[in-house]
Amino acid sequence: MKQMKYLLMALMCLLSSNTFADDTPIPVEQLPAAAKAFVQNNFKDLKIVYAEKDWNSYECRLSDGTKIEFNKKGNWKKVDRKATAVPAALLPKAVHDYVKANFAGCVITKVEKERYGYEIELSNDIDLKFNYQGVLIGMDD
Repeated sequence: MKQMKYLLMALMCLLSSNTFADDTPIPVEQLPAAAKAFVQNNFKDLKIVYAEKDWNSYECRLSDGTKIEFNKKGNWKKVDRKATAVPAALLPKAVHDYVKANFAGCVITKVEKERYGYEIELSNDIDLKFNYQGVLIGMDD
């Protein structure tokens, strides 16, 4: 009987934590100040048209379809532009120099912060991994 009680309590905790993990649409005004400032500074001509929150992060979409993910403090984690280049200021100059020298005609369309550095995706669908200093550490195609 006691084991059944603990099992039911564990199940209730699991179910309630899944409820809070769902993405919930929020008004743009509820994004953290750092997230709104990031968009203003890096995407001046675009408007935030949608925002959502889950238990530890935020996400927004811009008027051109750009998707940006933020941590709970509003610091960017991922920028996905599909076909347009991400702002150069998001990455070390060494990353841009490497792409320009080795992938002429390609632009960086997606960047994601990882614990080791940055993972980027090019317009030709090649993924590159760089450390925080901009040194290439891996590649996927």
